[in-house]
Amino acid sequence: MLVIKSRVGSAGIRTWMLKGLVNQRGEHVGPHAATAEKTHSWWRVMCLTGVDYFSTLGYQPAIAALAAGLLSPIATIVLVALTLLGALPVYRRVAQESFHGSGSIQMLERLLPWWAGKLFVLALLGFAATDFMITITLSAADATAHAIENPFAPAWMHGQEVLVTLLLVALLGIVFLRGFKEAIGIAVVLVAVYLFLNLVVIIVAIGHVAGHAALITDWWAALTAQHGNPLVMVGIALIVFPKLALGLSGFETGVAVMPQVTGDSSDTEEDPVGRIRGTKRLLTTAALIMSAFLITSSVVTTLLIPQKDFQPGGPANGRALAYLAHEYLGPVFGSVYDISTICILWFAGASAMAGLLNLVPRYLPRYGMAPQWARAVRPLVLIFIGIAFLITVVFQANVDAQGGAYATGVLVLMTSASVAVTLSAWHKQQRWRTLGFGVTALILTYTTVANVFERPDGVRIAGLFILAIMTTSILSRVRRSFELRATSVVLDSNALDFVMSDAEEYDVIRIISHEPDEDTEAEYRNKSRDERRFGHIPPGSPIMFLEVHPSDSSDFEEDLLVRGVAKHGYRVLQVTSGNVPNTIAAVLLEIRDQTGLIPEIYFEWTQGNPISNMFKFLFTGLGEIAPVTREVLRESEPNAKRRPHIHVS
Repeated sequence: MLVIKSRVGSAGIRTWMLKGLVNQRGEHVGPHAATAEKTHSWWRVMCLTGVDYFSTLGYQPAIAALAAGLLSPIATIVLVALTLLGALPVYRRVAQESFHGSGSIQMLERLLPWWAGKLFVLALLGFAATDFMITITLSAADATAHAIENPFAPAWMHGQEVLVTLLLVALLGIVFLRGFKEAIGIAVVLVAVYLFLNLVVIIVAIGHVAGHAALITDWWAALTAQHGNPLVMVGIALIVFPKLALGLSGFETGVAVMPQVTGDSSDTEEDPVGRIRGTKRLLTTAALIMSAFLITSSVVTTLLIPQKDFQPGGPANGRALAYLAHEYLGPVFGSVYDISTICILWFAGASAMAGLLNLVPRYLPRYGMAPQWARAVRPLVLIFIGIAFLITVVFQANVDAQGGAYATGVLVLMTSASVAVTLSAWHKQQRWRTLGFGVTALILTYTTVANVFERPDGVRIAGLFILAIMTTSILSRVRRSFELRATSVVLDSNALDFVMSDAEEYDVIRIISHEPDEDTEAEYRNKSRDERRFGHIPPGSPIMFLEVHPSDSSDFEEDLLVRGVAKHGYRVLQVTSGNVPNTIAAVLLEIRDQTGLIPEIYFEWTQGNPISNMFKFLFTGLGEIAPVTREVLRESEPNAKRRPHIHVS
């Protein structure tokens, strides 16, 4: 009895964990699924991506002050210039060309075929994982800093930054395990309140600066004493710019949420004009709002907060605007501001988690580089939360320590996006756009390289993610080698006529596996003669050929179309695929299901070393065709009596 209850319980847990899993066509559940159940106005969706983008106001001014010192406002203006003149045009182009929510990674995947494209995508996924995972842990750590620095915070919280951060990350995991519903409604409220409170703080701070004009003159005097003339200042601002790169976060998430944007009634899947227009408005509005806040916040925090307070352990470290809220608006307003900041920073982790749940199921299972359960939300949530726990402990919930890794992930993704749109414009012979995007790509490349040299811990963490993804992906690909890979098999009218006529007239379906060569009548005649002789096909029995024409062997999942053609007086079933044995098995099973008969197929033994044939199968989809086809059939059809028959001579 206990055993039965245990089995029922484990089955229930498995069903709950895999709820919503879709096995075909690369679709998945989650906040950014390929097709949204409900779409929203662009400005509401902007708030969903804004919980990541706008929440950087919680720590960006302090990071800028720590990196650039008195030069922070000028360095921030450089950041804003790159945002509006570089990153924004790049991602508007990404929205136009990758409108299913796959972002710039899909653009590069299309530009780089075969295994080069797949491996490059895996590397980019490593950097994306760095970006999103560090967003979760860094945002939670900064939320903890705001909570602990609040004057009303209980005494037990002090010195317990790691514990509080882990609790926030765990709470995020619980939300996703229960189901991430009404995210946009929550995001709208959080963003509206947070931006309003920031606006109040900045207006009050500007008023204080206006009433104490000496603050500006003293700042300028100190700045010129440190750096000399304005040209030197701009040059130094460009040098320290990579340290401010966190202010560029949010664009990749902005294009990831495209399926959530309501389009026009005339939109089609191939040309969603309304959705693209709405997403461009989303990106532009978010960039303008953020740029205004970045510049004004940088100015007031630099003028009003002593530089020593930005240092690690200082009261303004990681929370410059919160410092001003408490200083000039009192502890009650400051506490309200802290609560709002804690909420949006915590929810920024939710946005990052949603980004991960968008990317991983979209690529890895489709490549055969993750198990099918990786398309379900809950197992991935547990994995990501476990990784977030590890990162939090390793970095001791320190915001500054995680900044390098975060910036590396953000910059690599933005650099890859700029390269993608540059290549796209070049292929379309758009000269001026190619030049503009190329300049942006060069600037972002410099920024990325400088950031890596300045803070190598970021690329080390990304390297660990890439290594983990590559290792698990290769192992998964090998493990899944004998799976049926066809997401669908369709026989055209001629192919269906071929198999149905043999089934109805002769009650048998015999197929010869054929690798086309010279495409001559003699080739098919000799193949038919040899197989009838050595394969012991009964005289007079009807036969047809099955040919698999090779395509990209790095693809794992495919939609198969079987075409029936007449060649040199013989009936031929033709299908294009990158994986020959798996495709043959899928076609045989489809013929069985269509006709109700068990088909028989005839092979010749493959020549060559078995080890080399094994590697040929893994990387080119060829190799030992007959035994691999049999193994695929054995794995997919446990009932031997319903399994297509394999003959080898």
